[in-house]
Amino acid sequence: MKIAVPSASSGGLEDKVGAHFGRTPTYTLFDEETREVGVVENTSHHMGGSGYPPQLLHDKGVEIMLCNSLGRKAVLMFESLGIDVYVGASGTVENTLKQYADGELTKASESIACDRHAFRDNHHKK
Repeated sequence: MKIAVPSASSGGLEDKVGAHFGRTPTYTLFDEETREVGVVENTSHHMGGSGYPPQLLHDKGVEIMLCNSLGRKAVLMFESLGIDVYVGASGTVENTLKQYADGELTKASESIACDRHAFRDNHHKK
């Protein structure tokens, strides 16, 4: 399985987990089978490019996203692409991968989406 973690700066195992998954400059990718680590630049519209982060990660073969939190719209986008999302990540990317392996992260659902994003999602529906 290929796992993605939003990275606060240049990516890699020692980078910190980005606070806002859609606005992080990079995503660190980890392949559980080969143990390979890679970095993907965030080229989504959030960073002046096009598209959304879930599609970008899907196109890179990501099957699992580990992040701190995210909004309802993002949860639904990831689900529609077959990507499982787990929330509660903290510290470094390496620490987050350990949290996931140890079962310490919570599987995201629309009902546990980040409240600060919920207002924004509701605002856009008006």
